[in-house]
Amino acid sequence: MTTQTTHCSKPSARTRILKLAETAIIQKGFAGTSIDELVAGAGITKSGFFYHFRDKSELAIALLERHFEQDDEILDSVFARARELTDDPLQMYLTGLKLLAEVVADLRENHPGCLVASICYQDQLFNREVRELNQRGTLTWRTRFGGYLREVAAKHPPKIDVDLDELADMISTLVEGGIVLVKVLKEPKLLSRQILLYRSFVRAVFAGV
Repeated sequence: MTTQTTHCSKPSARTRILKLAETAIIQKGFAGTSIDELVAGAGITKSGFFYHFRDKSELAIALLERHFEQDDEILDSVFARARELTDDPLQMYLTGLKLLAEVVADLRENHPGCLVASICYQDQLFNREVRELNQRGTLTWRTRFGGYLREVAAKHPPKIDVDLDELADMISTLVEGGIVLVKVLKEPKLLSRQILLYRSFVRAVFAGV
């Protein structure tokens, strides 16, 4: 997930490279993205690229870090707003999911979450540092959403036997899977609907309705 920011000054060469690389990788994968095309697109020399990134693996690390930071900013904002609206942990979580569905409905078609999938699909291209960063970043969603769900369960015991970490992983599963479906089926609002369906399931788990 990401938001668009307007700047008066021209983005730095590093920022231009990252934006170009993100778009290229989402469209044709990491292997299909060359340093030469990024250099040409950013309007810099090849030595300028290597000034910012030692190699493509270092570029992948920077892209993942940027992606996870953007995700954290959006999720922090969404669920902070939800907490302002209610003191009940279940209502907070349900409200946060509804707000999240609204956010993703407004995102451009090439959701940057595809970046995580692209790197996962081409795992053999990357060194251990890249793979471990991708894993850690993905696990932060389990930690975040698992934390919310434990708050909910403490006040609203589940009506069915459910593993809270697996319920937390479900949001990651549907977001990444939803991104794929959006791209394949050309239905931009599909991901938002999937989040709302998950929201209905969570309500049924904890409220029985």
